[in-house]
Amino acid sequence: MPMIKAEKLCRQYGNQFAVKDLSFEVKRGEVMGLLGPNGAGKSTTMKMLTCFLPPSSGDASIDGLSLAESIQVRRLVGYLPEHAPSYHDLDVESYLQFTGKMHGIPSATRKDKIKEMAGACGLEQVIFRRIEELSKGYRQRVGLAASMLHDPQCLILDEPTTGLDPNQIVEIRHLIRRLGEQKTVLLSSHILPEVQAVCDRMMIIDKGELQALGTSDELAKQAQGGSSLTAIIQGDVDKVLTKLKQTLAEVEVSQQDQVEDNQTQVELYHPDPNAPLAENLFHAAVSEGVVLLEMRNEKASLEDVFHQLTQGSEVQS
Repeated sequence: MPMIKAEKLCRQYGNQFAVKDLSFEVKRGEVMGLLGPNGAGKSTTMKMLTCFLPPSSGDASIDGLSLAESIQVRRLVGYLPEHAPSYHDLDVESYLQFTGKMHGIPSATRKDKIKEMAGACGLEQVIFRRIEELSKGYRQRVGLAASMLHDPQCLILDEPTTGLDPNQIVEIRHLIRRLGEQKTVLLSSHILPEVQAVCDRMMIIDKGELQALGTSDELAKQAQGGSSLTAIIQGDVDKVLTKLKQTLAEVEVSQQDQVEDNQTQVELYHPDPNAPLAENLFHAAVSEGVVLLEMRNEKASLEDVFHQLTQGSEVQS
């Protein structure tokens, strides 16, 4: 059973859909990225999964529990909104004590739980400082600690690195990867490198609808629609290409340029994304006694995939 399962999830405001017929699954122990441009429906999706917003139609389940069972679902989920709420006049320890009480954590175990989460989130040095005195990075850590205090099975993080400096972003990414070793994590972002750095799989949504779901390589293949290879050949390039076309049907030479004396760079394309271009080119070169100086697979970048699937919507990188 998947940890998160959404089935035709919809959220409608008047005649406008913020989320429309969204269906997906997140496996147990997986870090899933939710990627999309501003206004794509990411935050709305997360608010429905955490029972902050009821779906207009459709349903989702967390560990087999329908969103209709909101109290039980909330016990299973740790949620970090984009702007983590907190009481800035409290110190970190007092705020976590308050959060622990709200979650019903017994006083006998609450202190140990706070110590554990403070250690996991790197808060030991600021545990008695007021939250208003902390940097944005430490406030995000406080929010993460609060979201994990009741030991949820599933973490839902909405833009967890927004507003952080580059060093803080790296620290939060490492923390999320460590959390992903023990928890199921659904991570929302419109920052492409962030999702690629921490997520096992990712899904791209636009205008509230699912556009693609898979690993980075799977999304690249989907966007590319075929297999591409660039090679530098020293020797009789025509003999090699003739041999290649005999062994691999439908291969096309999209570009061919002389780079140096007796060296030619060729760009090859095959409509099948799983076509063994590199292997066949290597065997063709060996059989014809020609030297392959370089081969590299040309893959669509995640940015290319994003722009193709979201019609070039604005994105931060």
